[in-house]
Amino acid sequence: MSIKNEITKQTVKEIEQITKHKLTLGKLIWAIRESDELSQVKFAKKLGISKQHLCDIEHERKRVSPGLAATYANELGYLPEQFIQLALQSIVDHEGLRVFVAVEPRVNNFVHVGI
Repeated sequence: MSIKNEITKQTVKEIEQITKHKLTLGKLIWAIRESDELSQVKFAKKLGISKQHLCDIEHERKRVSPGLAATYANELGYLPEQFIQLALQSIVDHEGLRVFVAVEPRVNNFVHVGI
């Protein structure tokens, strides 16, 4: 499997088949690292975090804030919205809320709220 710069529905399915779990930010980061064939040490250095922190993210022991998710996406060359969505979904899931989070880029400076 090769993932580069775009996470498509097919990519999500492939990652979920490999990990046997729903796609999370931790699983996505693991898949990108594996696809790039980098050790946790080298990948953590690339993200500016410790190897242990990376390990905790990959194994879902630590959640990532939406701001850090965007930083990681930019550092790795991916769309921030995709990483932010997974970070927010992790927070929502952890709270036991049964809702799906969708993230779209803001256009102009208007926020659309659907009722």
